[in-house]
Amino acid sequence: MNMQMYSQFDKRILWVNRIIIFFLVTITILPLGYVVIASFMDPSTLISQGISLNPADWTTQGYQRVFADDSIIRGFVNSLFYSFTYSVLTVFITMITAYPLSKPDLYGRKILMTFFVITMFVGGGLVPTYLLIKDLGMLNSVWSIIIPGAVNVWNIIMARTYFSGLPKELSEAATIDGANELQILFKVMLPLAKPIMFVLFLYAFVGQWNSYFDAMIYLKDPDLQPLQLVLRNILIQNQPSTDMVGANTAMAEMKQIAELIKYSTIVISSLPLIVMYPFFQKYFEKGVLVGSVKG
Repeated sequence: MNMQMYSQFDKRILWVNRIIIFFLVTITILPLGYVVIASFMDPSTLISQGISLNPADWTTQGYQRVFADDSIIRGFVNSLFYSFTYSVLTVFITMITAYPLSKPDLYGRKILMTFFVITMFVGGGLVPTYLLIKDLGMLNSVWSIIIPGAVNVWNIIMARTYFSGLPKELSEAATIDGANELQILFKVMLPLAKPIMFVLFLYAFVGQWNSYFDAMIYLKDPDLQPLQLVLRNILIQNQPSTDMVGANTAMAEMKQIAELIKYSTIVISSLPLIVMYPFFQKYFEKGVLVGSVKG
């Protein structure tokens, strides 16, 4: 970058931006680094002295205890299935809904959008939703995790804005060539909508991967539980109980193990997202900018 092209005011703005970005990167990396190092540290050293870079104070006991539970692998596979299936379904529903809503000549377009927006502010509540899932026969099934949240109004608004920004001449040319609306959507528009599709996929995947509350309510079968719920159960099982108040040594040991497992579970649950993000980065940046909501 040639700084001579900029005025003094522009240079000051650039330096301020660099300082802000450096600050944001620092406050993001430091906690992440702390968690990773703490997950490998001896719990007694971590509690008494804090972070240590001495390899003699490190241990893999936390990961050994976590992976000793066979439910970890099962929960990991379940989470991958839930997150991937949910994300694909969400993106598909979003695209086929947003495309017609991006058409200015769609009859009832404003009424439909008003109806969608109202659902963003008014929900049925936990109990009615549970009763609905029960009446639909989806309790204790994978569909209770995948289907209820598959329609996301905010994603539809983002995708609609993206489609509205695409040149209208493309669809007009396809229509002249004899293509119908479905052919225009799947052969013309969707290939151009890859950036926003990857962004929505990433949003949905991360949200579903970190979710455990719905699984805790709707799933009773341990074989169907996602990774987050499995890790939560492991962490709770290793917490010192109130019955151990008199046994100070045992309670202190349980507290140390619980502290170590806590950091190990954070790393395990975050690793797939950290690995996945670089492959989506180029689409993520472009999709967020192009799909930004306009007035």
